[in-house]
Amino acid sequence: MQQETGLEIIAEAEDGETAIELINQKSFDVVLLDVGLPGIGGIEACRQIKQQNPQLPVLVLTSHSQKSLIARLIEAGAQGYCLKGVAAEKLVLALRSVAAGASWWDETATKEIRSTFASDPGEPNSENISKLSNPLTQREQEILSLLAAGKTNQEIALALYITPGTVRVHVHAILQKLEVRDRTQAVVVALQKSLIR
Repeated sequence: MQQETGLEIIAEAEDGETAIELINQKSFDVVLLDVGLPGIGGIEACRQIKQQNPQLPVLVLTSHSQKSLIARLIEAGAQGYCLKGVAAEKLVLALRSVAAGASWWDETATKEIRSTFASDPGEPNSENISKLSNPLTQREQEILSLLAAGKTNQEIALALYITPGTVRVHVHAILQKLEVRDRTQAVVVALQKSLIR
């Protein structure tokens, strides 16, 4: 990874506590966190890092993709995660995506999250209620569906024949309406509430 152009490892930490200290001392563009860090652990480290630096993107490395773990990562504010052993170029792509403000979720996780929502429709009427109370416009739903498919603003702009600036405005509106901090949470909330298919 050190050979990769435009990527430079500024610091490495042995445990969660050191990671938090280092992040408070230096300026970083992106953080790669091992979920199994010694000490307070990766998830708690992620939570504390995001509390102190809400704008700093965090990508988490983990050895499994259990739904409960993914839910905790989202809750802790991670922008995404990769499974350990992922091909180097894919990890670099994930880091670049997260650093650029996009989210990155391993395919296994996305499938599992989708299947959870598909197999757990909630109360019998919840779907009709949520359809009635969907705060999103048709265009916002289209954009959110493309976000859920892992598309960047640029790709969404091309797909819908609008400018990336317009996409950003729509994404901002979606975050406001769903009362979430970032795109990943927007997708999770939208899937939970059946706002998008």
